[in-house]
Amino acid sequence: MDTLRIAAGALTTNKLRSFLTLLGVIIGVMTVIAVVSIIAGLNSYIAEKVFTLNPDVYIVTQLGIITSREQFLEAVKRKKIDWKDYEAIRQHCSRCAAVGAQENTQLTVKHGAQKLGGVRVQGGSANIGEINNVDVEEGRFFTNMEDQHATMVAVIGSDVKDELFGKLDPLGRTINIAGHPARVIGLLRKQGSVLGRSQDNQLYIPITAYEKAFGSKRGLNLFIRATEGVPGLEKSLDQVRVLLRNRRKTPFRGNDPFGVVSAEALQQLWKSISATSFAVMVFISGISLVVGGIVITNIMLVSVVERTREIGIRRALGARKRNIQLQFLTEAILLSLGGGIVGVLLGVLIAFGISAAFPLPTLVRPSLVITGLAIAVFTGVTAGFFPAMRAANLPPIDALRSE
Repeated sequence: MDTLRIAAGALTTNKLRSFLTLLGVIIGVMTVIAVVSIIAGLNSYIAEKVFTLNPDVYIVTQLGIITSREQFLEAVKRKKIDWKDYEAIRQHCSRCAAVGAQENTQLTVKHGAQKLGGVRVQGGSANIGEINNVDVEEGRFFTNMEDQHATMVAVIGSDVKDELFGKLDPLGRTINIAGHPARVIGLLRKQGSVLGRSQDNQLYIPITAYEKAFGSKRGLNLFIRATEGVPGLEKSLDQVRVLLRNRRKTPFRGNDPFGVVSAEALQQLWKSISATSFAVMVFISGISLVVGGIVITNIMLVSVVERTREIGIRRALGARKRNIQLQFLTEAILLSLGGGIVGVLLGVLIAFGISAAFPLPTLVRPSLVITGLAIAVFTGVTAGFFPAMRAANLPPIDALRSE
């Protein structure tokens, strides 16, 4: 207890020096807390809101997941997925429980004098709602018969409903999609926004009506559910791979002439991106902690020199080497712990501040706070060990002679 009191007294005597010593630790811990909190929040948010694709469903498309310029240049040369591909998979893929087709674009939608731009218009087969778990709150999704006859009916999102109809019931009323009238038959359940982008500014129409009205410029995206669920997904994909490679006469050693998107692939891509960002920020904060540790070491070495006579008096009064060593180690730990506490508080404030200012979620776990404080204490022990040893090993007689 005496050691703690003496150490605290020494730190409060030189407040400015103590504060400057804390800066490196504060910045390092603050960065770790803020970055990890934001990334943890994003991981949870992305998994819940963005990766809504069912784990037993995968998408066959022209492009797939692109992570480099080379992949993009290769992907744009592929043939688009067309109706013949769709029919071939429907008829010959025994491991495909359901196969749906979808296309999409952004268009302006009107009702009377009201209009809404940038609406995501999605043309889908009649089973696309079931495959993608499309949640219809009121009314219904379109049927196979409406799809086969290219009937212009629409299931609209809540943004479209609010902007075009206000408090009116949209069911049975007609909207105009880029010059093409469509009767509203359903209203999608409100989904909210993802990273500031509304998920309700959309509508669905039958894919046959979509192609009749707007053509097919981008090719189809095929949503396929595996017959055996998640365990059977690879077998289903292998069967689709054989079918499409044969249709395109792809050489044995050639790359697949199509792209695949799955829930697992999306999650792995996000983990790779977030892990890289995390590693970079931890490296930067690590540099701050190293610099902070060096500053603590140097300041404490200066303190040892300034307090040489004090050390000599304590040794003459019976203090042992370990008492002196413990005193200086305690000072280093108190310094770094204080910096850690301030860093944790600032990191949490920054994380919640960013979350409030931008559409970025944050997640602060108690284990993260403990880790931040533990990092600070470790920095203090490491940085204070050498100065503490030097103070403890000063010869008492030489220390007493010091002015």
